[in-house]
Amino acid sequence: MKALSESRVAPARELIGGTVLDRDGERLGSLVDLAIDVESVRIGYAVLSFGGFRHGGEKLFALPPRALAFDPRTGSFRVDVARCVLKNAPGFDRSAWPDMGDRAWGMRVHAHYGFSPYWE
Repeated sequence: MKALSESRVAPARELIGGTVLDRDGERLGSLVDLAIDVESVRIGYAVLSFGGFRHGGEKLFALPPRALAFDPRTGSFRVDVARCVLKNAPGFDRSAWPDMGDRAWGMRVHAHYGFSPYWE
């Protein structure tokens, strides 16, 4: 991913699987997917996998894209959210994704992370 540091736009396939770090530079997990709002053609959510926060296996988490930043020095993403917020985040299983088009669900996700919904 080092080549991405030279570009402001990258294909999603080159970002998926990328490392996600916390504020302190410690590894949290990886970018699993990007959920696109097909009506506005905007990224609605970054779907991340954070291992070790929940007992009994890996969970996925939808984060507002504004909670992420790309760090060209490391070629990874940084989550600008406190670890305690991430630990208490609403997660879901790989086999049971929520309806990401549900505005009520989206409002809860954005509120949890302290962001306004992207559609407002």
